[in-house]
Amino acid sequence: MTESIIDSAKDWSEKLPLWSRQFEEERRLHETIAKEFSQAGFFRMLVPQVYGGLQVHPLEFIEVLKLIAMGDGSAAWNVMIGATTGLLSASLPEQGAREIYASDAQVLSVGVTAPAGRADRIEGGYRVTGRWPFGSGCQNAQWISGGCFVYEHGESSIDTKNQAEVRLMIFSADQVNIENTWDVVGLRGTGSHHFSVKDVFVPDRRTVLIGGRANISEPLYQFPLLGLLALGVASVALGIGFRALDEFSQLAVTKQSTGASRKLAERGAVQASVARSLADLRSAEAFMKEAVNNAWDYAEQGDQLDAALKSALRLAAANGTHSAVAAVDRLYDAAGGSAIYMDSPLQQCFRDVHVVTQHIMVANPIYEVVGRVHLGLPARSML
Repeated sequence: MTESIIDSAKDWSEKLPLWSRQFEEERRLHETIAKEFSQAGFFRMLVPQVYGGLQVHPLEFIEVLKLIAMGDGSAAWNVMIGATTGLLSASLPEQGAREIYASDAQVLSVGVTAPAGRADRIEGGYRVTGRWPFGSGCQNAQWISGGCFVYEHGESSIDTKNQAEVRLMIFSADQVNIENTWDVVGLRGTGSHHFSVKDVFVPDRRTVLIGGRANISEPLYQFPLLGLLALGVASVALGIGFRALDEFSQLAVTKQSTGASRKLAERGAVQASVARSLADLRSAEAFMKEAVNNAWDYAEQGDQLDAALKSALRLAAANGTHSAVAAVDRLYDAAGGSAIYMDSPLQQCFRDVHVVTQHIMVANPIYEVVGRVHLGLPARSML
């Protein structure tokens, strides 16, 4: 692992709790912190070295996210979105990749994969109109992408798999209108506002075909984009879970409930809750690492991951997220009334981790997709 970026993540894990209230009040990651994250290289973890990126191992990527989430979930979410969007650099035409990622060492790109826009093919590129929700980090980004269905001569374009062609269109920040819509219960500091464009031009060099092969053949880019995104989401959840465990442990050794003769830490039921939460988090993390290592072995050989390996990545991510939720819920309950106040880190962990579960990459339908693969049936959605 690259010790410098791991060390930076550990340092930020300790500093970020001091910023959490400000992130929540402003409903975004403070611009100063975003710039410092850029300088640390967090947003360039998955960018190829040929474009000045760090090109880290997936295990390093998920470790950094977990550590940052132990300081603040919203901050880690912004890092996750920025880092995974950086994967586009390996699939862009070289001219576009260099324009966006190689020209500025501190660039931040974010985006939404869901095809909520329309891109009409015209000479040299596309004319794009669309509106996307969940634009995490959009206020601090120089480049913002959105998924679009492609049309040619007014008709839906069909890709090589005989499906509707979907491309990610990468807009410069000045082409995008950011709407003030992010008023939510958890992960409030992510700045995940809606954003929109209307009749903007995007050149060919700044588009990526969803589901296409990367232009760079390094092992990292044999990993499926959605698999890495799902692992990133789960790593944020695990970090929130580990923070809840730390915060509860500190509370338990000092808190003595009204009418009780013992501190929380001295009660058997509380001890069991801590142990179960610890088991949930550590076993989920171990499963994620196992799935990544198995997939990496194939990627290093230059082999494309099959459905079984892809589904294992997605199952590990979904399990990691929901295991973190189980741990946080258990600790929140054990803390009693102390956990409901806004100055309690446990209530923030509770709110944040439950928002993570709503992300499509780790939501409950993933279990059905993985189950179908395990039973020998074709997957109904992209892994």
